[in-house]
Amino acid sequence: CIATQRSAKLVVITPDERCNPHPRPASPMATAAVAFRRTALYNFHVARGAKMVPFAGWEMPLQYKESIIGSHLHTREKAGLFDVSHMLGVRFSGEDRVEFIESMCCVDVKNLPASMGALSVLTNEAGGVIDDMIVTNRGDDIYTVINAGHEDKDLPHFAKYLKAFTAGGKDVKMESLADNSLLALQGPKAVDVMAKLCNTDFAAMKFMQGLPMKVAGVDCFVTRSGYTGEDGFELAFAKEHSEGLAEELCKDSDVMCIGLGARDSLRLEAGLCLYGNDLDDTTTPVEANLLFVIAKARREDPNGFVGSKVILDQLKNKSATRKRIGLIVEGAPARSGAEVFDADGKHIGVITSGVHSPCLKKNVSMAYIATPFAKVGTEVGVKVRGKMSTAVVSKMPFVPSNYYRGA
Repeated sequence: CIATQRSAKLVVITPDERCNPHPRPASPMATAAVAFRRTALYNFHVARGAKMVPFAGWEMPLQYKESIIGSHLHTREKAGLFDVSHMLGVRFSGEDRVEFIESMCCVDVKNLPASMGALSVLTNEAGGVIDDMIVTNRGDDIYTVINAGHEDKDLPHFAKYLKAFTAGGKDVKMESLADNSLLALQGPKAVDVMAKLCNTDFAAMKFMQGLPMKVAGVDCFVTRSGYTGEDGFELAFAKEHSEGLAEELCKDSDVMCIGLGARDSLRLEAGLCLYGNDLDDTTTPVEANLLFVIAKARREDPNGFVGSKVILDQLKNKSATRKRIGLIVEGAPARSGAEVFDADGKHIGVITSGVHSPCLKKNVSMAYIATPFAKVGTEVGVKVRGKMSTAVVSKMPFVPSNYYRGA
């Protein structure tokens, strides 16, 4: 069975032509109006001086009174609080839930210990990425979180295969957790903040582990994960507690509210993909250089999951003609859409994300380029504002990750 569609408050505003973390103002000539949703923390954001912008169908904070660079550096040094309630939790229950999830994506759920999660991708028949998500084995069910604005995409895709799967007598139920809010607390001080509000031994809680716990008296499901490259936590809880829990977390002097602007620069320094920029329906996980999400136990059966034939062929025969890579770019930052060229001026790829790194004080970008040029150290050219800039293929993450692997 499938839960009802997600409900949320609506606000009608003029749409930005691109729902990205650094949106450009809508044209004054625009006449169309789009209904953007608001999370339960909208008033909380506005009261704290947030600049609200459209993002993936939602009205979200771009930044607060602090600058984007200041917010970025605070998260790297202390703790940043992010409202990620525009994302949606989905749970799968029933005796055959493991078999079903393994038929949909390349995660090895059978060998995933209870309470542990793994990053995976939901793929289509051509091997393209429909969404990237963390899949957590909670013991009695499987918990996933899908990206903002993906309800109309992911849920019908799941439902299509779920109908066929259960028609044969299999037992699986899918439920969207639309009444939950999601907060992410990220940074080296995040664990200290959580320890003051929880009766949990965080020294024993590893990266990608998820546990139920009370945070400031609120029942939460907490995973030790995030989107910044830092140690941190993602909290799912009933939305009526949204403002109260956010206020409790913000009472700690190490905590600062952070918006989409710094979230984008943080994830880029960490080498993490943004769906819609660095991943899409036409890009396979092999092309995206996400080989680690294809579990070793899932690499043998060409019919093991949706799109597996294409993906495993690329993996086995190294046949992908393009590859996602990192670039350090001289001159102005190279942002999405900038073209990449070889030494002879031949077009070999395109930038999908780019930002000036506050930590490195250099311009970092992600790009898809022809596979022969993807080796670290290769020098290429990037056309930025009509001028050619020199760039070098670099390892990702650009800034070392600080995930907690255990004491």
